[in-house]
Amino acid sequence: MGKKQKSKAQAGVDDTPADNSSSINEDTLADEESISELLDTDTDNTVNLEEKIADLEEALLRSRAELDNAFKRNISDVEKAHKYGVERLLNELLPVVDNLEHALNNFSINSSNEDREGVELTLKSFESALDKFGIRPIYPINEHFDPVKHEAVMTSKDPEKENNEIENIFQRGWELYDRVVRPARVSVIKN
Repeated sequence: MGKKQKSKAQAGVDDTPADNSSSINEDTLADEESISELLDTDTDNTVNLEEKIADLEEALLRSRAELDNAFKRNISDVEKAHKYGVERLLNELLPVVDNLEHALNNFSINSSNEDREGVELTLKSFESALDKFGIRPIYPINEHFDPVKHEAVMTSKDPEKENNEIENIFQRGWELYDRVVRPARVSVIKN
């Protein structure tokens, strides 16, 4: 034996490299498989967590949108309540306006001018007060019939006027801003 071989034998080093490398390779393969399984498991968990996060983010966005919509609806409802809150009162006051108009139309010749002027001034001040709250009359003489704003109570023929033109107003209609509270009662031309 040479000096090198003796020193290796004394050191307890085995010269059979095939046995050592196969055991190292098996250990390395086992470690790689374990790592690969862990990575696959972690990847699956990561994918699942990412899906859950995406679902939760989507649910959060929907909830925010629903909350925003509910908030906007509530604001709109409150604005409408303020804007149209006087509608019930208006429905009670319109007959008073009608009665004042009837009184003006039915004054006799024997009535004093002071009485007539008093009723006219009362009616004008009443209409002025209504106007301050967005309440305006619908007075559609010589307009075309609109079923939203007008109620046809009579039809007549007149070849000089257009079809569906309003001929007479029997009772004024009223609107509260853009909402018709009471349609005007009218006669309509039907040729």
